[in-house]
Amino acid sequence: MNIMGKLKNGYVQIYTGNGKGKTTAAVGLAVRAAGNGYNVFMVQFLKGSKTGEIESSKKLAPFFNIFRFEKKRGFFWTLNAEEKIELKEEVQKGYEFCKEALKEEKCDILIMDEVMGALNNGLISEEQVLELIDNKPYNIELILTGRNVPKAIIDKANLVTEMKDIKHYFNEGVPSREGIEF
Repeated sequence: MNIMGKLKNGYVQIYTGNGKGKTTAAVGLAVRAAGNGYNVFMVQFLKGSKTGEIESSKKLAPFFNIFRFEKKRGFFWTLNAEEKIELKEEVQKGYEFCKEALKEEKCDILIMDEVMGALNNGLISEEQVLELIDNKPYNIELILTGRNVPKAIIDKANLVTEMKDIKHYFNEGVPSREGIEF
């Protein structure tokens, strides 16, 4: 078990692809890290509903903490113009929190869950994500999740894992299940 709670070398990891498991992989890493005494922050973007990882993180506090800055809303494509403006402001608060957490070295591992979804919907810019990567302290691990990662961000990463959807029961009409998908 790591007593000091500091990584010697922190890398940039990306979990992407159209398959299931990006957030699950990040949460699994967080649980493992928390069990070894590392301080993990997970900032979730575009996830306003209740999820199992929120409850799990409470049991692992103070080592694993999840933060959300957005009000509960529907899917992005269902929002009106005013709601999209409000959502962008909330996403920017989450970004600023991440920037400060890195600058002040408030955690050992920072997970920006579904940050690519925020980027792909114009709520955060590619330049902002690149800025976080470029200014990341050497001893903090940064994990980014979401689909359709721009090449410039992939090029800056040390590890990129693509979740590929080969077969999924959703295509057979099975809805997302509590405790499994959320």
